[in-house]
Amino acid sequence: MSVSERRACRVLGQPRSTQRRVLAQRDDETALTRAIQDLATEYGRYGYRRVPALLREQGWHVNHKRVERIWRREGLKVPPKQPKRARLWLNDGYCIRLRPERQNHVWSYDFVMDRTEDGRSFRMLTVIDEFSRRCLAIRTERRLDHELVLETLSDLFLRYGPPDHIRSDNGPEFTAQAVRAWLSKLGVKTLFIEPGSPWENGYNESFNGKLRDELLDGEIFYTLREAQILVERWRRHYNEVRPHSALGYKPPAPQTRQSDANWVVPPTKSQANSMSL
Repeated sequence: MSVSERRACRVLGQPRSTQRRVLAQRDDETALTRAIQDLATEYGRYGYRRVPALLREQGWHVNHKRVERIWRREGLKVPPKQPKRARLWLNDGYCIRLRPERQNHVWSYDFVMDRTEDGRSFRMLTVIDEFSRRCLAIRTERRLDHELVLETLSDLFLRYGPPDHIRSDNGPEFTAQAVRAWLSKLGVKTLFIEPGSPWENGYNESFNGKLRDELLDGEIFYTLREAQILVERWRRHYNEVRPHSALGYKPPAPQTRQSDANWVVPPTKSQANSMSL
């Protein structure tokens, strides 16, 4: 039994035009879809809001709505993050935090820990400029004490100049008398957060979360040297390429691509000693 198009559409509640109109597809739709899929594969934690900025860097003239449409049509998804944990607010429910107003106004630093494939742990000292969101350094070593913290800061101060303030938690490497006296001598004011209140160091905690989410959780490091190279490569990508939502989906320091082109990861102490023998 044949049913007319008019009657079938009436029963289904659809306009007849939907059965005749063929959706027009842009000439670059296939190529754009492939480019979005490639970016989603390479940067698994980036969503459709950050991907348009990378596409524009590649020369595409596309807005976020079109990217979102293709993203949903292709079934692309960002892997779920870990469940959120409740904060332990202060008694008055308020957190005092100095807001950065310019570059070199407030820096912050903190530690991140991971392990190589043999189970041995290593630590990373991350230093960021809170205003520009630029990661100034990630020092990766098996052990990091206050002397290596001083060494890292002195190198950064020579390159960028000392900041007005530097923020950290109350770890012994940051509260050491030698570190505090040296910073005070240079006129750098220390900002120590309340114990048990990591959100007061929110800029650095957010950066460390991105480091773990986008690199550490997806890599197996077989040696410390491999970890140093991959972490430094990710740091440069973060500064020069990765779109940052707080900066209008632009990278924190795209101008450093040329100045850092000849950068070489420094050897560890043991490697330096072996080369000197």
